Amino acid sequence: MESAACFSNATTGRLPHRNAADGTLLSPFRNPTRLFSSLTPLKKLPDQVRFPCLRTALGSMNASAVRIGTTISTENESVDLDWDSLGFGLVHTDYMYTMKCSRGESFCEGELVPFGNIEISPSAGVLNYGQGLFEGLKAYRKADGNILLFRPEENGTRMMMGAERMCMPSPSVAQFVEAVKATVLANERWIPPPGKGSLYIRPLLMGSGSVLGLAPAPEYTFLIYVSPVGNYFKEGLSPINLIVETEMHRATPGGTGGVKTIGNYAAVLKAQSAAKAKGYSDVLYLDSVHKKYLEEVSSCNVFVVKGNTISTPAIKGTILPGITRKSIIDVALTQGFQVEEKAVTVDELLDADEVFCTGTAVVVSPVGSITYLGKSVSYGSSGVGLVSQQLYTALTQLQMGLTQDKMGWVVELK
Repeated sequence: MESAACFSNATTGRLPHRNAADGTLLSPFRNPTRLFSSLTPLKKLPDQVRFPCLRTALGSMNASAVRIGTTISTENESVDLDWDSLGFGLVHTDYMYTMKCSRGESFCEGELVPFGNIEISPSAGVLNYGQGLFEGLKAYRKADGNILLFRPEENGTRMMMGAERMCMPSPSVAQFVEAVKATVLANERWIPPPGKGSLYIRPLLMGSGSVLGLAPAPEYTFLIYVSPVGNYFKEGLSPINLIVETEMHRATPGGTGGVKTIGNYAAVLKAQSAAKAKGYSDVLYLDSVHKKYLEEVSSCNVFVVKGNTISTPAIKGTILPGITRKSIIDVALTQGFQVEEKAVTVDELLDADEVFCTGTAVVVSPVGSITYLGKSVSYGSSGVGLVSQQLYTALTQLQMGLTQDKMGWVVELK
């Protein structure tokens, strides 16, 4: 019986591939037994898939996949989902990835385990003091069966920056990317068909160790789970309606608005809930000092279009450096637009030709109206603005592998 082993090394970037005959995962190494001579064939799906640290020839420690059962999520295994009505909600999938380390140490051994609840102490740092971060990215399925990730190294880099601000150790970018790849491949059957949605990937980093006094937690957990998703806003690629919040603020100078910490999102729920109760899609926040400069929507960056110029609030510590934001800026420049990162006033917003939001979940979301101090301003009369549509199409075609990737942003898994 052939071994069901699967190997992947964070240093080489090699990925497992599938046997065309039976769909099993195969090793990318020519002679994997040199590394793992003790592995035995797997006869059933394992409860765990371990990713231990191996010391390379250079002496560095790297998390490397050891084995995956042959029955993990093959393409022939269908799921009972109505892909056409898929929204942005949690769907329980097969596997999640988890890795732990102690304070002052480095992340090392990770594993894939069946998706489910986790056990955590009531005195965990994340529960008592909000010591936690999260990321969000997507995997897409192409018509030829290939699976694509979009700029995962950017998410890994942003998590490292956030971890430094929140006094937490973080996986390296290589570890982050390899863990994402492993989790996506293990849940491959949950990736929607081309054009029907994407597999949303949620990495978490949290202080899971027990702590009573205010201090960094003694232990940390890195975890990744996934869910197939459709559109974030129920409107889809249709204009959303925003209200400008003038009393509550998302972030303050010197705070944590520039990192993806969990507390930033709990803080917007009150204003967001009130806005939705009045029929608005979401809230647009202003700066907390002058109360006249745009910051961002609850979970999206904002862009203002005037003529051939696209403006967006500059990153100065209170605004999340969105990866979709960064990508849209680069795409817009290649298409001949002038892009300005600056302080954008409410007056400029109300005088704009077009407004749109960007984020991993929404990609690009056109804004149909803005309400500020009781006054509503509408943008366009024919639905999605031309610039929003142009940039949305350009970016999503890149993400889905429908156009040539001249930027080098797309990572192929198969």
